[in-house]
Amino acid sequence: MGQDRPGLLLRSLFDRAVAVADPMRVIAPHLPERPCGRVVVIGAGKASARMAEAVEVAWGPCEGIVITRYGHARPCRGIEIVEAAHPVPDTAGLAATGRILALLERLGPGDLVLALISGGASALLVAPAEGVTLAEKQAVNAALLASGAPIQAMNTVRKHLSRVKGGQLAAAAHPARMLTLMISDVPGDDPAVIGSGPTVGETSTPADARAILARWHIAVPDSVSTALMRTTGVLAPDDARLARVENRVIAAPARSLVAAADLARDAGCSVEILGDRIEGEAREVAEAHAALALARQAGKAAGPLVLLSGGELTVTRRGNGVGGPNAEYALALAIALRGAPGIHAIACDTDGVDGAAEVAGALIGPGTLAAARAAGRDPAEALAANDAHGFFAAVGGQVVTGPTLTNVNDFRAILIL
Repeated sequence: MGQDRPGLLLRSLFDRAVAVADPMRVIAPHLPERPCGRVVVIGAGKASARMAEAVEVAWGPCEGIVITRYGHARPCRGIEIVEAAHPVPDTAGLAATGRILALLERLGPGDLVLALISGGASALLVAPAEGVTLAEKQAVNAALLASGAPIQAMNTVRKHLSRVKGGQLAAAAHPARMLTLMISDVPGDDPAVIGSGPTVGETSTPADARAILARWHIAVPDSVSTALMRTTGVLAPDDARLARVENRVIAAPARSLVAAADLARDAGCSVEILGDRIEGEAREVAEAHAALALARQAGKAAGPLVLLSGGELTVTRRGNGVGGPNAEYALALAIALRGAPGIHAIACDTDGVDGAAEVAGALIGPGTLAAARAAGRDPAEALAANDAHGFFAAVGGQVVTGPTLTNVNDFRAILIL
């Protein structure tokens, strides 16, 4: 392959993974014929505005409100799109969530609620538990994000500090029928974890949430401790208010990996899928993948090999740099590979936002460390400061896509020539 062809191939694999999860492709096959009665469309997530747009392409203008991240709005003729903050909630999300709850009042058994949920809904759909302020909820959310806790643990805490998560949004719509279409950004595609399961029953308890806060050394105000000492409002899976709710996952990380694998094979590569639900500290997973890539390179037959993986990595914040789990993985991978010839990689978030930065992720290759030296950047110092985005901005390795309008979690590909 020519000098830039490895990077072009890796970027094309990422683009394919994103494209097959586009709501314009995946929504219509899961929509019934539009009912004759009242239909209310609600939703939240980084893909939810695009999902709403796809619904109106199929059904025409609809009544409803959907909350998405700032910069992710799409044109809709009937559904109102509200932008709010992610990953830490804000007053816009709080107000919009209140309006959704008001919209669901007084619905009857002949009405249908279509709920559109994707990754990001945990922050965008916000209604703090009784006695907890938005500022306190924001502080807990920020601490969870910096702790390195896995997404399932974070969402367990969020559910028990909320009046809409853990099935409570579905309870607000009862006795209407509800169909929830979900785009999964969580390892394992558990509907109860996607967006903190606003329409899904929950088995965890406030004690579980308290244990998570203790495990990850997260200090909380007295109001939060008090809220987690009482029985919270999450619904058990067998709650009668969930009897008329159908939850359906319509796009998931595994499907995107398969699509990328097919494209890689078409390009003449052998493919090994390492899994779609890999979790852990980004730098530790990167070290393990570097060792695997070097071993595969030493033992592989002729022809290029691509190692694909997905899931959701985490970063324990130690420094004050600008980074995200995908860029930190790429930086740690480059350090561990030490410029090994013939190994290139990409690591990106499929929503186009890695961490809090408007950067999807990064590309690396055998020349990454040399480029860093030429730019006067120390890779180890950047990793210690959690400044992976700053590092790749300096060496020209950033992948910037803008909002992709979908979200099926992390995408990683290692190309071994």
